[in-house]
Amino acid sequence: MTTLLTRRDFVLGTAALSVGANTNGAAAASLAPSDARVIAKEATIYGVPMLENYRIMTSYFVNRDDPDFKAPWNAINSVARVFTPDDKAIQTPNSDTPYSQLGADLRAEPLVLTVPAVEKRRYYSLQFIDLYTFNFAYVGSRATGNDSGSFLLAGPRWKGERPKGIKAIIRSETELNLVLYRTQLFDQADLDGVKRVQAGYKVQTLSSFLGRPAPPPMSATHFPAPLVQDEQKSSPEFFVLLNFLLQFCPTHPSERSLMARFARLNIAAGKNFDPGGLSPEMRKAVTDGMADAWKALAEFKAKEVDTGKRTAADGFGTRAMLKNDYMTRMASAVLGIYGNTKDEAMYPAYFRDADGGMLNGANRYMLRFKSGQLPPANAFWSLTMYELPSSLLYANKINRYLINSAMHDSLKRDPDGGYTLYIQNESPGVDREPNWLPCPKGPFWTTLRIYWPKAEALKGQWKQPPLQRVA
Repeated sequence: MTTLLTRRDFVLGTAALSVGANTNGAAAASLAPSDARVIAKEATIYGVPMLENYRIMTSYFVNRDDPDFKAPWNAINSVARVFTPDDKAIQTPNSDTPYSQLGADLRAEPLVLTVPAVEKRRYYSLQFIDLYTFNFAYVGSRATGNDSGSFLLAGPRWKGERPKGIKAIIRSETELNLVLYRTQLFDQADLDGVKRVQAGYKVQTLSSFLGRPAPPPMSATHFPAPLVQDEQKSSPEFFVLLNFLLQFCPTHPSERSLMARFARLNIAAGKNFDPGGLSPEMRKAVTDGMADAWKALAEFKAKEVDTGKRTAADGFGTRAMLKNDYMTRMASAVLGIYGNTKDEAMYPAYFRDADGGMLNGANRYMLRFKSGQLPPANAFWSLTMYELPSSLLYANKINRYLINSAMHDSLKRDPDGGYTLYIQNESPGVDREPNWLPCPKGPFWTTLRIYWPKAEALKGQWKQPPLQRVA
């Protein structure tokens, strides 16, 4: 059983959730404001992906009054449609593949996820995302093939052997997880095909799979209301929520010293971070540290992402892949949470044009793929438009949010056999409209998606073409 508390109710009841908690007074007595500011900055960079993940999980699996609610924990929700501008919970949504979602609560026992046999030409994937936002496993066309099978998803405290009938055990570092299912849609006439695949996605507890009695149920969990994105930048309640989430995340060996440092400011599982108990000097130190974290993110984006040195997808992957690079993880969560690991999908993005100018619908742009130089994908590719600052799909009069490989037959070819895409607010003319991706009148960005990229993309042998501003 889960319930959603207001943040005020939760803060007033933190003593019940933080047995033996220290007081902020003890922390203030032993910690200088300058040190508190440094720790607050570090903990903000560390925690933003977790709080953003929690914000979405709450809307999907906890708050039944939320318009984005999908299903309770440990139940699959499938929607046989692609995302539109009306879907606002997740930034930079994919609008190529209908989604299914599973919120996995592994505290009582593992879950068994079963997938059907899927026709070879159709791409599908299950992306396993833990509370940190690490992509810790995959099932699907690339990772396990299109045959049917059952997989055991186990939490960090479960000990057991692989049961008969289970293809593999998938282990998570955290007790709460999100599994995102993507099922390729070829065109609107293919919706029934997607529905057939989605109907074959099954989830059950391990005890149910084995036909054994279930373990004792978990006691009711009271989930505090999440912070909205703007509040994450300045509200000290950020650390109250971070403490709540850390109880579901046994400390990884590589982070013991980091957690010990956070604990000096009462940021830890079982600690009571009380914003109301902070002295004025300590409260200012904490909020200044939070501001420092977001300033560092802006500098990272400007110097690394906007210049092309890094991509917005570099923070998607396993803990081992990221090597505890918390700033990169924060940037990826803020710019486009739940992106895939590179082997599953690549996201060459356009934030600037070929001359270095920021993209704006006051201008017109062209993206030209020379003959034989379309994005190299084993599954499919797409180019999707996002309005700024929301990073949501752009509502336009032709309801076209992307151009993808399924549209090849309707796109107009250049004389040499290549393709030129027109990115602008107004129509480029009737003869060019098949290749038109509408953009907003103001700032925007756009990204290529290459699902199941081929070796030439992974090795950097294929390069995304420049986005040219039209004079």
